[in-house]
Amino acid sequence: MTVKQISVFVENTAGKLAELTEYLHQHDIDMRALSIAETQDFGIVRIIVDDAYKTSQVLKEAGYVASITPVLAVEMPDEPGSLFKILKLLGDGGINLEYMYAFLTHKESTAYMVLRVADNEKAAEILSKKGIHTVCQDAIARL
Repeated sequence: MTVKQISVFVENTAGKLAELTEYLHQHDIDMRALSIAETQDFGIVRIIVDDAYKTSQVLKEAGYVASITPVLAVEMPDEPGSLFKILKLLGDGGINLEYMYAFLTHKESTAYMVLRVADNEKAAEILSKKGIHTVCQDAIARL
């Protein structure tokens, strides 16, 4: 079970991130999670949104360079040690973590992590066997 992460290349200058988020707002796109990785010249804005297809079309029409990547969204208790448990299971299972970022919802005592790994299926299987749930794209849209 994966979700669609959209990576958008944005020039690393003042106001460019505001332009992107204003554009998303104008098209009624709701971001669920956001992460930014930057270099001196550009940034990669990674977003999880309520409607990935609409978002990718809107960004393309505006001339943004963007790509969609399947990633895992993992639901976990919002308590000390939860992240350690997940990372330990993945590491013991031979799954290398490329990057991750978190997001919160209105669901009490629950946190979510977005995980980018090389093998989503194997990672989801390892986590599922230990009762850790991954979240699908439809569930993200309903958050």
